[in-house]
Amino acid sequence: MDNALRLLELIGERQALRVSDAAGELGVAPSTAHRLLNALRKRGFVIQEKPNTAYRPGPVLNEIGLAAIGRVDIRQVARPVLEEIRDRTEETVSLSLLEGRNVRFIDCLESPRAVRVGNRTGVVLPAHCTAAGKAILAAMPEPELSRRYDSAELDTRTSASVADWPSLAAELHEIRRRGYAVNVEEGERGISAVAAVLRDRAGTPLASLAVVVPAHRLASRAEAGGLADHLLAARDRLQETLRGRFTA
Repeated sequence: MDNALRLLELIGERQALRVSDAAGELGVAPSTAHRLLNALRKRGFVIQEKPNTAYRPGPVLNEIGLAAIGRVDIRQVARPVLEEIRDRTEETVSLSLLEGRNVRFIDCLESPRAVRVGNRTGVVLPAHCTAAGKAILAAMPEPELSRRYDSAELDTRTSASVADWPSLAAELHEIRRRGYAVNVEEGERGISAVAAVLRDRAGTPLASLAVVVPAHRLASRAEAGGLADHLLAARDRLQETLRGRFTA
């Protein structure tokens, strides 16, 4: 147990740990270090993208880490940026975290327009049915996606929801290429959104920012570019602030 906890400390500190380094730090044989790391991998504490590569923090460790640094803190740091995006776009904006296969909206600022999407704070939806969730999923390594979606079964919320794994995998590939995610009435009828992921210094997804709009103002993915430009510029500034805060 002590060796396993020490490995978690080392991975948290270094963000990447090879078997040989783990064995040296623990003073054990490489086979023992490999067995311990593999046990942590099976439980989601660490991930290994390819055989014989370094182990990195997994979803369980990242979720524990987010709880430890405090979700209130991330809201406080992000709030000025949310205000900026809302003022520039005049649309509702949100901050979200991934929870298993769902996404939770942890902060939201409403649009000043008469016709707008209301406050979504506390709402939980399937990640693959939202721009906020897909932005985070697209930033995850393939082994982690496979672990979360081991059954490859996808619940649908509307007729526009992504309904199968091959379609979702193709969309995640496009999100990586494009740099942002789009949802056109996939989670709820009448609501569309554009979202971008926030990463830490190791590239691990922390959360996502989204602009959430009535569907008649974003009826197709082709119309998302203008909102995405504002979103990505603000995301980059917030990301640097968060990285400094979380590594201080």
